[in-house]
Amino acid sequence: MNTRTFFSRSQYLLYYFLKLDWHKFKNFFRYARTKKKLSSLFLFLDMLKCVYKYNIGIMDYFIFRFFEKSAQERDLWVGTGYKYEYDLIMNPKKTRHLLANKIDFYEAYRPFVIHSTCTIDDIQKNDPRAIRVLDNSTGKIAVKDSFGQCGWNVDILNRSNYNNGSLIKFMKSKKYNLAEEFIIQHPKLSSLSDSGVNTIRIITQLSKLNEVEILGARLRISVNNHVDNLASGNIAVPIDLETGTVDGPGVYSDITKENVETHPVSGILLNGFKIPLWNECLELVKKAALHRPENRSIGWDVVVTEKGPELLEGNHNWCKILWQLPVNKGLKFVLQHHLDEFLKSKSIGSEKN
Repeated sequence: MNTRTFFSRSQYLLYYFLKLDWHKFKNFFRYARTKKKLSSLFLFLDMLKCVYKYNIGIMDYFIFRFFEKSAQERDLWVGTGYKYEYDLIMNPKKTRHLLANKIDFYEAYRPFVIHSTCTIDDIQKNDPRAIRVLDNSTGKIAVKDSFGQCGWNVDILNRSNYNNGSLIKFMKSKKYNLAEEFIIQHPKLSSLSDSGVNTIRIITQLSKLNEVEILGARLRISVNNHVDNLASGNIAVPIDLETGTVDGPGVYSDITKENVETHPVSGILLNGFKIPLWNECLELVKKAALHRPENRSIGWDVVVTEKGPELLEGNHNWCKILWQLPVNKGLKFVLQHHLDEFLKSKSIGSEKN
């Protein structure tokens, strides 16, 4: 490892410690130490070694169960540091605002969004966009921070409990700047879990020839939760790209929990569950990926309704945990292939100029 790499990964390590969920870390550390009968010193030093050697985050070490894996197996997994560097190349900072800010996203990708959205400014001005959101047929609205991630900083409100003034006051108190029509998901997905909207994460990658490749699809399923993210205690399952059928158990990002074959609440069998309107979902993300090709690697959150699939979000920093954990497989080779091809094409282009 050269000096530059060592320095950058030391910076990453400092960042990981600053952002660390210490309660979860202690819980996972205790679990790994007990399960493998390791000393605390050995486990801690092994974790630090892996941060430097494999460019992973502190929590990646536990979530990907590196404490059980060989060096060869560890090298297969995409960790936080590697993914951060990949995203900087594929989704440059000057263009990723289209994905990072939901207000910008809805403007840029409006052809692929069915439900109504508006900003807090629209509500204050009584703009037609606000009227469509506030008077939607469900009687509910979702209010949120346009930069929020992982389903955090979101509230679902009954419209009848608020007039425009009290709604604006509530949004300002929570530092929310975006309101959306409440989405009614497809009945089949609602039967699986009706506590929250269950979204499909479909990851697209533009090749060097600007052709759309699908890197994977995962169904995120809520478990007594109004959001469906793994980070909020929910489960995720892999989807077969050809058939749109779930082909594995439900997994948690909490390493102390076992995989599940059926939904913990509805009892529906997960393996074999068929995603409704699957071909339409794939067609949607392929069109969206080419709509604004300046961002090349995007994790789309697709909502399936009776009206058809639509986009809820596009993520420039799509989750490597959600991508790899449900298939229990390190997929670094997939990203490395696209990275090598992209850098090679850029190098050839520079030589020609």
